[in-house]
Amino acid sequence: MDTKYTLTMNFEMKYDVVVVGGGHAGCEAAVAAANMGAKTCLVTMDMNKIAQMSCNPAIGGIAKGQIVREIDALGGEMGRVTDATAIQFRMLNRSKGPAVWSPRAQCDRGKYIWQWRTTLDNTPLLDVWQDQVDELLTKGKTAIGVHTIWGVNIYAKSIVITAGTFLNGLMHIGRQMVAGGRIAEPAATHLTESITQHGIRSWRMKTGTPVRIDKRSVHFEDMEIQPGETDFHQFSFMAPQRVLKQLPCWTCNTNAQVHKILNSGLPESPLYNGQIKSIGPRYCPSIETKLVTFPDKEQHPLFLEPEGEDTNEMYLNGFSSSLPMHTQIEALRQIPALRDVKVYRPGYAIEYDFFDPTQLNHSLESKIIEGLFFAGQVNGTTGYEEAGGQGLVAGANAAIHCSGGAPFVMARDESYIGVLVDDLVTKGVDEPYRMFTSRAEYRILLRQDDADARLTERAYQIGLAKTARYEWWMKKKKNIEEIEQFCQNTSVKPTAINSALESIGTTPLHGSTKLIDLISRPQLSINQLAEWLPELSTFLSNFNERHEEIIEATEIRIKYKGYIEREKMVAEKMHRLENIKIKGKFNYAEMHQLSTEARQKLEAINPETLAQASRIPGVSPSDINVMLVLMGR
Repeated sequence: MDTKYTLTMNFEMKYDVVVVGGGHAGCEAAVAAANMGAKTCLVTMDMNKIAQMSCNPAIGGIAKGQIVREIDALGGEMGRVTDATAIQFRMLNRSKGPAVWSPRAQCDRGKYIWQWRTTLDNTPLLDVWQDQVDELLTKGKTAIGVHTIWGVNIYAKSIVITAGTFLNGLMHIGRQMVAGGRIAEPAATHLTESITQHGIRSWRMKTGTPVRIDKRSVHFEDMEIQPGETDFHQFSFMAPQRVLKQLPCWTCNTNAQVHKILNSGLPESPLYNGQIKSIGPRYCPSIETKLVTFPDKEQHPLFLEPEGEDTNEMYLNGFSSSLPMHTQIEALRQIPALRDVKVYRPGYAIEYDFFDPTQLNHSLESKIIEGLFFAGQVNGTTGYEEAGGQGLVAGANAAIHCSGGAPFVMARDESYIGVLVDDLVTKGVDEPYRMFTSRAEYRILLRQDDADARLTERAYQIGLAKTARYEWWMKKKKNIEEIEQFCQNTSVKPTAINSALESIGTTPLHGSTKLIDLISRPQLSINQLAEWLPELSTFLSNFNERHEEIIEATEIRIKYKGYIEREKMVAEKMHRLENIKIKGKFNYAEMHQLSTEARQKLEAINPETLAQASRIPGVSPSDINVMLVLMGR
């Protein structure tokens, strides 16, 4: 990849990879491509809004936090940027098993942008160009570059489209409509049509965002405080501990009077007066959708979250709305804590174009146009984390495409990102796709604590993860193995621990027991046992760097070993179907042994493997058996 940066009199630039859009997907795609040795250009409308958090200034959450940990383990940057700008951290689902523990952090919105700018500015082989792309350049069925509104042609071997909500974006507040990709930012016109003329299908989706509130007008004495956590947990396996001032969030509820005012505004709601025809996110509904869907519910929770260390702006989570602004504000003032509320701007809805993700390969390259990749909301997803994960996959594969290597694809038992991509290209979307732990059939294998164990070595092999990250993981891996071996080889006598065991209500020992068997008990932890057993305490003191993380990872492996091994066996059985390649081996239209729906779906998606075929909605187990028989299996 020795393409040199050139600028001709015709305003042409040449790169290996061009990334269109500077959101979360675009930033990860650009860094991934550059890290793999591709000369990369990131084209964005506004360099001062790189990785803008268009909605909630928070990263992570249920299943989303696992994705960020995976991005970090793979060599991506979202976890590092989040830790550097976090103003509150929490580990969600602690009351449940570690398979579904999920990190989440509030971030300083402004500092998050500039931390990403710093990251991009310090990434070798990566340039940023401030402009707007309005046309895809092709030669036959191959993408060769993009054209911008300022008349620049940027040629490249791979093009990554990460345009977010900007493609023909249309914002709604009540009956008012304004073209735009985000509040106060223009929509991107013509690019969708430039892509769809090649046979790539597009549709419309809708999302929304809440009102922004001036904290000086809030009566916090009428709200419940929600503090963060200050333990060792964070997103990046490599970053230093959080450095910014940690701030609380606050909670309150709507009430009957709020609902009365909101209901009175429904005739003016673009969601219910026919103005918006596209589909919104089911799992993050607007406040008016909540009232219509749950008419008997007397209140809904709201979360007031800080936007940064040095700003009075606050985000009202749970109050996404496109109702007229006077209706939004009047309703808010019926909440005791917000009786004198002042707002910076009302909530709004936005409609935008997305492309059918079933027309993509698992590398996120188009099946129709060679060298064209898609990532983020243009694939029908919602969320910064889902976008970042796709961006990393698309950027890595865009770089690989330049030199002709094998695509980088992750399996469903390997990462949540693998689940996400497989769901998109196999099942498609009929509403904005959001990741949940329930979407993954191998949750015990896809924990937030072991993302580096699953992914770092593989990422290092293709040049995605750098040496420092790989060496840190190898050191951590060695430390985990040493602790496991110590616990396996060390015996504990009843006299050394029975009084302590009885004091916490767990069964005393009747003879010498291996330390690893004690750790397997749900009532006991390694740190707790170290308080009672000097030998264990002395041994653990040898691990100084990130020792809490290492101890936790070891303990989870010990306690859940049986479950982990069982799930690995199930995954291995599915891998047998993954190894059966079927693409190009069947003429589905003539396979009358299959159901009509199965024939139609298989012909449209043209799956790579029998396992992928089995996950297509409408393809039954009997259809899979028919194909197995026809293949002589």
